[in-house]
Amino acid sequence: MSGQEVTVLLIEDEPEIRRFLRATLPAHGFRLYEAATGTDGLTEARARNPDLILLDLGLPDLEGSEVIRQVREWTATPIIVLSARDQESVKVAALDLGADDYVTKPFGVDELLARMRAALRHASRSAADVGEPVFILGDLKVDLGRRQVFVAAKEIHLTLIEYKLLTTLIRYAGKVMTHRQLLKEVWGPLHVEEAHYLRVYMRQLRNKLEKTPAHPRYLVTELGVGYRLRTE
Repeated sequence: MSGQEVTVLLIEDEPEIRRFLRATLPAHGFRLYEAATGTDGLTEARARNPDLILLDLGLPDLEGSEVIRQVREWTATPIIVLSARDQESVKVAALDLGADDYVTKPFGVDELLARMRAALRHASRSAADVGEPVFILGDLKVDLGRRQVFVAAKEIHLTLIEYKLLTTLIRYAGKVMTHRQLLKEVWGPLHVEEAHYLRVYMRQLRNKLEKTPAHPRYLVTELGVGYRLRTE
């Protein structure tokens, strides 16, 4: 964000959440625009061309999924969904449509800000379209040019599929990847229903890369949705 004010469009019909974010986000360097309906949100998105969109799925006029679909027709602006609890299938559908992340209500400001920073970083990398030759995260180092992986300076051997899964997560670092998205990217479109592939290889990756695989630092499970390579 480099000291430059980032514009955020909040599409949310709950006045309490709008008031909360209106009081919070400007203090962290964001300029906030608001809309209480999907129709108004789409109008604001086209008029403001914001850097990031926060989108409630339960809008009074349009489904949040329809807002995502229409926004994705003309822009790759990151979209973070604000969702109610126990709606994993809805979250997955939103992410598959093109949302970048989701935050479950009720949420804390620190969590929301971290998700926003991650989405903005990913958007910045995508816009630059420049692949980092070396990815470093804590003790994890991946030399993408040489196809080498290190943990605490020790080289780790990965199978072809393990390496492809890891580099896919690196390409979308900080972004939630649904099971279907990862299966399509790593195994191909004919395997999007075969989630057991993903579970097996994610377990293998964690055993090789994580100090405590049962409590992963890097390869985080988003329950009922997919996985994320944590960047903070």
